[in-house]
Amino acid sequence: MSHTRKKISVIGAGFVGSTCAHWAASKELGDVVLLDINEGSAKGKALDLFEASPVGGFDSMVTGTADYKDIGGSDIVIVTAGLPRKPGMSRDDLLATNAKIMKACCEGIKEFAPNSTVIVVSNPLDAMAMVAMETLGFPRERVIGMAGVLDGARFRSFIAEATGISVKDINAFVLGGHGDTMVPMPRHCSVGGVPLTEFLSKEKIEELVDRTRKGGAEIVGLLKTGSAYYAPSASAVEMAEAILKDQNRILPCAAYLQGEYGINGMFIGVLCQLGKNGLEKVIEVQLNDEEKAGLENSKQHVEELLTALKKLDY
Repeated sequence: MSHTRKKISVIGAGFVGSTCAHWAASKELGDVVLLDINEGSAKGKALDLFEASPVGGFDSMVTGTADYKDIGGSDIVIVTAGLPRKPGMSRDDLLATNAKIMKACCEGIKEFAPNSTVIVVSNPLDAMAMVAMETLGFPRERVIGMAGVLDGARFRSFIAEATGISVKDINAFVLGGHGDTMVPMPRHCSVGGVPLTEFLSKEKIEELVDRTRKGGAEIVGLLKTGSAYYAPSASAVEMAEAILKDQNRILPCAAYLQGEYGINGMFIGVLCQLGKNGLEKVIEVQLNDEEKAGLENSKQHVEELLTALKKLDY
């Protein structure tokens, strides 16, 4: 009986990409290809990671390349290529440069991995997912943006710290755009199944929501030379795992909406069911007025990005 391993390709061998490869290989999700225009960097990091496999005890072949034909047959492609933020930069400041990079990456994916599901990580996320979708021409099920898993993870880690309770027992998610307009959903957060409001005051929750919103910037400010990579890459790989293992997990992701929440033709963060076909379905949650206003604000921000994108020649 021949057993074919799954194949995960990661585009961009920077900190986020190489750490994606690390999580994916160590979880034995399949064989991993790390692709970068800097071939030496991709090959060197891939070889180093493969040489860790006897110690980590994982059977995943890890290879590096600069040639898109090596991603052929990929089940999942995670795109992390692009410039990271520097202190004082917003995600939006990366728009022009990263749009060009995203388009080039997706042309390679379209040619060599036309049946893959693509997870977009590059910023500004909601706009980059749009560039990917337009370039790839894939159905919406197979182009998904990573944002909400990361924002939710940040929120959950802050709640764990504030309550002194294990991160494993904390459920929380955020909706909307990735960044300043995200819509945390404290009403739907629970600690061990009990509403968060029974553990923390409204003021404390607001403080954690604010920290979540600025979570990426907080790390950029500390690192000074780049942006976060452990939690973003772990989040992208959690999405990949849900798809590869057909787990039907409910995770907040940036999905291309077709009328859900009254939004059409753009990517925005919503709860998604992820399984073997990629985006199996968008889960529509009943929103209160405050949450609706937050989502509307997020939508307007993404619309502004898309308008700016249309003016660019990339």
